[in-house]
Amino acid sequence: MRILFVTLTGHGHVTPTLAVVEELVRRGAEVGYATGSEHAEAVTRAGARWVELPALPRFRPVTANPVGEWFRHYFAAKAATYPVLLDRCGADRPDLICYDATNWPARLVARRLGVPAVRTLPHTASNEHHEVMDVEVDSFNADDVERFAAEHDVELDPWSTVDAPEECSVVFLPREFQPFGDTFDDSFHFVGPALGRRPDEEWSPSRTGLPLLYVSLGSVLSSPAFYRACAEQFGDGRWQVAMSARDVPAVPGNFDVRPWFPQPAVLKHATAFISHGGMNSTMEALHQGVPLVVVPLTPEQVTNAEHIAALGLGVHVTDHADLRTAVERVVTDGTIRANLDRMRAAIDTSGGAGRAADVVLSRALRAASRRTPPACPPSRTRRR
Repeated sequence: MRILFVTLTGHGHVTPTLAVVEELVRRGAEVGYATGSEHAEAVTRAGARWVELPALPRFRPVTANPVGEWFRHYFAAKAATYPVLLDRCGADRPDLICYDATNWPARLVARRLGVPAVRTLPHTASNEHHEVMDVEVDSFNADDVERFAAEHDVELDPWSTVDAPEECSVVFLPREFQPFGDTFDDSFHFVGPALGRRPDEEWSPSRTGLPLLYVSLGSVLSSPAFYRACAEQFGDGRWQVAMSARDVPAVPGNFDVRPWFPQPAVLKHATAFISHGGMNSTMEALHQGVPLVVVPLTPEQVTNAEHIAALGLGVHVTDHADLRTAVERVVTDGTIRANLDRMRAAIDTSGGAGRAADVVLSRALRAASRRTPPACPPSRTRRR
C-alpha cells in the first residue's frame, strides 16, 4: 500500500500525523510525505520518504488587516505546490492521498487523477451546525482564486480553500470535544490526539518541590508584552515556570525559558498550562488532564478559547493582568477538574494513531477493491 501524506507547513498540522505515519509504516505501508524542508527530518524520522514541496515564504504583515494578508499569503504558497504535486503523483501514482484539510491542492490532485483521499483535521470539523472558522470572505483574494481555477481548469472558490467535504475525514480530537459532535455522520472519524512516542521524550522539571506552570504561545506568533506579564506575575518563586519563547529579556530565577520544549513530556509534569489555544496544544494538555488558561492570538484560537471555557476545561483570558488569578482558579476549581477527567477518559477511548491508521487503510482497501475486477470462477470439467 503506497500512501502519500500532504501538509505544506505548520507544526500544529504536521505533528498530529506523525504517529499515524509511524503506525502505517509499522503495518507495512510505504509512506511518502510531501511537505516543506523544515519538516523533512521529522517525517523521515517517523518512517516516511520526504517529498519536497516549495517552502512557505516568510510572512511579514504590512497592513492593519494581518488576517486578510495571511490568507492571501497562504493561498499563494499553496498554489505553488499544485503543479509540483500533480507532476509527482502523475509520475509516481500513490494508492491513497492523505492530506491536511488546509492543503486544498492535494484535494484537487486527488480529484484530477482519480486517487482516493482521506482528509485530516487537526482542528474542529465543519458542517451545517458549526463552522471551523468565522472569517469574512473579504479576507480572501477572490480574484487570485478565480485566476488559479481558470489557469488550471479546476473547481475552486475562496471558501473551499479553507474547508471542503471529503468522503473520509480523520479528526484529531474526540467527538466529545467537537461542537455539535452528534450531528456529524460516519464519514467523520474522531480519533482524538495521536501522540505516538512523543510523551516518552526525556524531560523533567529542575525542581520537584514547586508546581510546574508551562507557558507557550505556539511556534508561529509571539507577544513580548505577554512574556513580561508572565515574568511579573509568576516571579515570586511560588511556581516553577517552563516558558517556550524566543528573544525574551531577563526573567526571574524560577523561569526556564527555551525556544522549544518537548511539549507532551513537559505536560506530563505540569499543574497548569497558559496556551494560545492552538488545537494541537489543547489536545496534548487534555490528554494529560492539565487545565488551560487560554490567551488567543488569532480568530481560530479565540473560537477554541471560548469553546474550552464553555466546556469547563479552563478559562479564556483577554487581559494579561489576569494571568495569575486565572491560573489559581483553574488549579483549584473542582468542576474544572471533573470536566478534565471526563474529557481525558473520552480521549483514552477515541483510538488515537491506531484508529486513524485503521481508517486510512480501510479507505485505501475499499478503493482498491472497486478498481479490481472480480476474479473469474475456476473452470470445471464436465464429467460424463
